[in-house]
Amino acid sequence: MILSMTGFGKVTAELPSKKVTVEIKSLNSKQLDLSVRIPTIYKDKELALRSQLLQTLERGKVEFGIYFETIGAADTPRINQDAVVEYYEQLKAISEKLGIPAPANWAELQPILRLPDVVKAEVSEPDETEWEAIQHLVDDAIGQLNEFRTQEGAMLERLFREKVANIATLLDEIASYEKERIDKIKTRIEENLEKLASQDYDKNRFEQEMIYYIEKLDINEEKNRLDNHLKYFLETLDNGRGQGKKLGFITQEMGREINTMGSKSNHAEMQKIVVKMKDELEQIKEQVLNVL
Repeated sequence: MILSMTGFGKVTAELPSKKVTVEIKSLNSKQLDLSVRIPTIYKDKELALRSQLLQTLERGKVEFGIYFETIGAADTPRINQDAVVEYYEQLKAISEKLGIPAPANWAELQPILRLPDVVKAEVSEPDETEWEAIQHLVDDAIGQLNEFRTQEGAMLERLFREKVANIATLLDEIASYEKERIDKIKTRIEENLEKLASQDYDKNRFEQEMIYYIEKLDINEEKNRLDNHLKYFLETLDNGRGQGKKLGFITQEMGREINTMGSKSNHAEMQKIVVKMKDELEQIKEQVLNVL
């Protein structure tokens, strides 16, 4: 069974004072590219979360986030009076230095409230019970993502088997044109030999050149190797997990044999079949990038 790198998981739950949402999504990537967004109050747990995600997700461009909103009686933001006084004294000193009026009423003081550390929301630190509940949400979200990956992987596997079968069928079709191809080449050589009948030439050298020419046109090795690659691709689908890179290497070898057959074919119908093979293989290559 193969798994896709594409997946999504989202779990929401209400805790005593918060509504917490854990969301995780994954796209294809050569390595594990992990992005984690969590509230400041959970920052001390980030390393443990990253370790868990690294161990369970293996590969993919992964975006993970924990979000919460306060429910019930919200904590009222507090004005830091000491900070307000300090900012006001600084502004008054600057006003005297520049010879301009200092803030004299509440409307003129309001900009101070937008300065750093003046207004702070009181956020209660999470206890272990709360974090355990969130940890369960993380596990559930990862489970959803892996279930999504399994379903996508099953779809990819069906596509791969279909495309490999199509290439195997096209490979069988090539055999029906090989005799015709050889006969045409043989006829062309014989016609050219008749033109040389009245001329002297090195028969040994000519025979060597003919053998070399025929070997260059022979595609039996390419056919056998392609057939083996197709079988190996299917075997790899059935073995373990994390086969994405290996399947990618096999498709490269399949492409090499198909290209060589195309360059050697020297026959219009065979070249059409090779083009069809390339089309099927490109669809495999495109989707192999999504395999874990």
